[in-house]
Formats: sequence, structure tokens, C-alpha cells
Amino acid sequence: MTSATAAAAAEAVVRTAAAGLTGSERRILRGVNVGASTLSLAGSAFIVLCYILFKELRKFSFKLIFFLALSDMFCSFFSIVGDLSSGVFCYAPGYSAHFFCVASFLWTTTIAFTLHRTVVKHKTDVEDLGSMFHLYVWGTSLAVTVMRSIGNDFGHFGSWCWTETARTGKVVHFITFYAPLWGAILYNGVTYFQVIRMLNNAARMAVGMSDRSFHIDSRTDMKALNRWGYYPLILIGSWAFGTINRIHDFIQPAHKLFWLTFLDVLFAALMGLFNSVAYGLNSSVRRAISERLDLWWPERLRRWLPVHANQRRQQEESELVSLKAQDQQ
Repeated sequence: MTSATAAAAAEAVVRTAAAGLTGSERRILRGVNVGASTLSLAGSAFIVLCYILFKELRKFSFKLIFFLALSDMFCSFFSIVGDLSSGVFCYAPGYSAHFFCVASFLWTTTIAFTLHRTVVKHKTDVEDLGSMFHLYVWGTSLAVTVMRSIGNDFGHFGSWCWTETARTGKVVHFITFYAPLWGAILYNGVTYFQVIRMLNNAARMAVGMSDRSFHIDSRTDMKALNRWGYYPLILIGSWAFGTINRIHDFIQPAHKLFWLTFLDVLFAALMGLFNSVAYGLNSSVRRAISERLDLWWPERLRRWLPVHANQRRQQEESELVSLKAQDQQ
């Protein structure tokens, strides 16, 4: 095959991959991806920085959130780098983004597992499972990332750094990313439902026995866990449009829907920001920040804070990092 023939074939592949999207639409998608990924990168980096700076946060339960934020941070970083790269430089960011994005939603399953084992099964050995969590998350992420190379034809088409032009590659992509993703969503949903249901039952029993102290503890736990029940919605919201777009692209590869692709790129890139707000900005992090502000800010500025640190210390909201059983040896 001559160089001219090879160039013509490459151009044909590009036209096929970009079918249905104009140049301006691809530039818009590229800008959306870079902008949203930058927000996620900043949010995740903030949680990582809090873990490094605040020693009181370095408990096992928040350590899981740290690794979740770390995965989100690198997922966003390589998504940005890949979007700005071209040619052969797409390979490394493409593989890396896939690896850390998978690791991100796998870390959410370890958080759900920790809650279930602590609250439902009343086990206090979760810290002993730390090495197993790392083997499970990083090992699975590496395995599916290597598997994704099967049947893929990589290239940089417009704003896309990682594109499967072969039908086999699209199937492998769905199996190695969206299948474990929705498995994680299902597991998290069932797990949080069981935890919330158990605490609801415990609260009703406490009322029947007139155990006021237990009732108060259960009520504060429920306030936090009712919010945790929405956490599976983060993954659903981040990847629902992406899943629909992959299915549509598989059925009609020559007809891309710009509005669906726009929502796919936007919400997938915002996953790190959603996770950092939902998992990371809990009462313990806010309290640690407020205590530092109390020390660093001038006295005349403290009264302008939305909520004073002393008021926050009075809150006994039970969140992930404050589950007593998790910190027992």
C-alpha cells in the first residue's frame, strides 16, 4: 500500500468516525470536556489536599475517600491531556483515563462495602481488608484496561482521543467499562438500601422500647445515611447518557446525535466534581477547615463566616468518617 493510499484510508476512517458531527460541534465537545474535567480535577485535588494537610482525617474510612478522589483526579487529568494530544500521544492518556475512571467507581463499592459490613454485619475488621481493597480496585482496573486493547483501532479523530472504529472494539469497550460500571451501581444501590432499612428498623424498635438515647443516635445516623442513599445516583447521573450514547453508536454508527454526545461528555467529565462534593465535603472536612479558619482568620472576619466553627462542633451528625465502629482496632 502506497503512502497516498494509506492517507486516503486514514481520511476515510476519520470521516466515518466523525459522521454526523461538524467541525464546530467537535470543538464544542472538546471545550466542554476540558472545562468540566478541569472542575473535577480541582474538586478532587482539594479533597486529596485536605487528607494530606489535616491529620485528623487520616482514618481508614476517609482513606477510602482519599483514594476515590485520587482516582478521580488522575481520570480528569488524563482526560484533559488526551483531549489536547494528537496521534501517538493519545495512547498513554487513553489507557490511563480508562484505568483511573474504572478505579474511581470501584472505590465507591469499597465504601459501600465498608458501611454494610460495619452497620449491618456489625464487623470491626474493615481495616484489615485494606490490602484486599487495593488488590481488588487496582487489579480489576488493570485487567479491564488491558482487555480493552482487544479489537481497538486507536486514533485522534477531531476531539476524540480514544475511538474504537471497529465493531469489536465497541463491544469490548462496553464489556470492560460499562458492564462493571453498572455492576457497581447495582451493588451500591442494594447495599445502601440494606443499611438504611436496618437503621430504620432499629429506630422503630428504639421508639417501641422508649430508648431515647438510641433513638437519637439512630436519627442522626439516618440523616446521614438517607443522604448516602443518593450516592448511587452520582454514577447513574454521570454515565447514563454515556451508556445510551454507546448503545446508539453501536446500532447506528454513522449517525451521531450531537445533543446526546454533548450530555455524555459533560456529565462523564463532571463525575470527579460530584464525588468530591458528595463523599469528600462531609462534616469532618468542613469542621477541620473551620478550625483552621478560626486560627488563621482575623477576629473581625470570623463573624462573617456562614457558620462559625463552634456551631459546627455542636453538630453530631454521623457521617462516614465518624462511624465509631470503623475506628475500633
